[in-house]
Amino acid sequence: MAQSDAILARLGKLHPKVIDLSLGRITRLLEKLGNPHLSLPPVIHIAGTNGKGSTLAYLRAIYEAAGLRVHCSTSPHLVKFHERITLAGNMISEDALCDLLTEVETVNNNESITFFEITQAAAFLAFSRVPADVLLLETGLGGRVDASNVLEKPAATVITPISLDHQGFLGDTIAKIAFEKAGIMKHGVPCITAPQSLEAFNTLACHANSISAPIFNDFEITKEDDDGFTLRIGTENIDLPHPALPGRHQYTNAATAIATVRKAAVPGCDGMDVDILARGLTTARWPARLQKLTTGPLCDALPDDCELILDGGHNIAAAEAIADWLSRQPAGDTVVIMGMLDNRDATAFLKPIAPHITAFAGVPIPGEHQDHKPETLRDAALACDITPAFSCDGFDTALASLLHSSPDPKRVLILGSLYLAGLILENHG
Repeated sequence: MAQSDAILARLGKLHPKVIDLSLGRITRLLEKLGNPHLSLPPVIHIAGTNGKGSTLAYLRAIYEAAGLRVHCSTSPHLVKFHERITLAGNMISEDALCDLLTEVETVNNNESITFFEITQAAAFLAFSRVPADVLLLETGLGGRVDASNVLEKPAATVITPISLDHQGFLGDTIAKIAFEKAGIMKHGVPCITAPQSLEAFNTLACHANSISAPIFNDFEITKEDDDGFTLRIGTENIDLPHPALPGRHQYTNAATAIATVRKAAVPGCDGMDVDILARGLTTARWPARLQKLTTGPLCDALPDDCELILDGGHNIAAAEAIADWLSRQPAGDTVVIMGMLDNRDATAFLKPIAPHITAFAGVPIPGEHQDHKPETLRDAALACDITPAFSCDGFDTALASLLHSSPDPKRVLILGSLYLAGLILENHG
């Protein structure tokens, strides 16, 4: 176990017995640390249900293509915690992370605080000490009372597509969830919003109007062909190559990132050159989003010409994006291995994907005690008319069962959980 793992385990024990989402705890800790969040480079603050990470990945790639030093704050991590903190283009080192975590642990002095709050404070401390030109800051949960929402005046805020997720914390309607996401908006700061449902956009627009935050959604994809796509922003038409990340939903994420670059007040980025935008779109990387894996034991066990695809999506909007991607793939059997946390609706998730699946295997998530039983996942698949469907105790037995029923599949998809995706990437990264 790395030293940082031991420190993170101690910090996890400070977690309140009942989570009351508020900014009080992190604000007090940041004050004790000297308010590092007030000494940051220009910040682009990103909230939304789906596409936050991919939009951030496009922004990072574009800014780095322009020669800027980019900090990134993301969550959750897939393989190791260090992924959450990128300093001027580099993932934080083990020594630097240990020093930061020890510092915030000492200053916090055993006060009750959530894991995300204390680690976000550590991230702000890191970002304040390493020079950079821009910080891309992703919310953890919601926006209004998210621990990242302590900035007085970011350069821009971004709201990616909003759908139902985390209803126990954010509300049981799109309007309620949109209100929480809208909480990152600030007076006079441009907010770029991806295409939204009418209910979500009305909520966002109402909140923006109430605090005098200019809201921008005047961009759309007007053409797509084999060479790329055309993005209209206001009256400007920009011809661009296809985004690097697979799936039609990535055009929305890429377009949102480009619109943000056009609107955000980041020095040195006015009217970003189209060649730089194009280079950013084609070099962006974001793991576990319809990611094709090419090495590792599961790949070795597949038949020739069979792809292994990994996606960590776990809500209905993600399932719809995966289903759309599947509908556009070459003909051939698609089989699925799925693990999922038990606070997710497995049947609702599988319903959009079901018409494209020829066999299914439910698996547990190793080391996770709050996951659906494989039998529950199998029953969810059967309820969606996916047959055959198996319950298996692990990846090896799942793959063996699927290949027995479908000996020559075109692709194997591993779906349902970012936690599961992280475990796969440890051996197939």
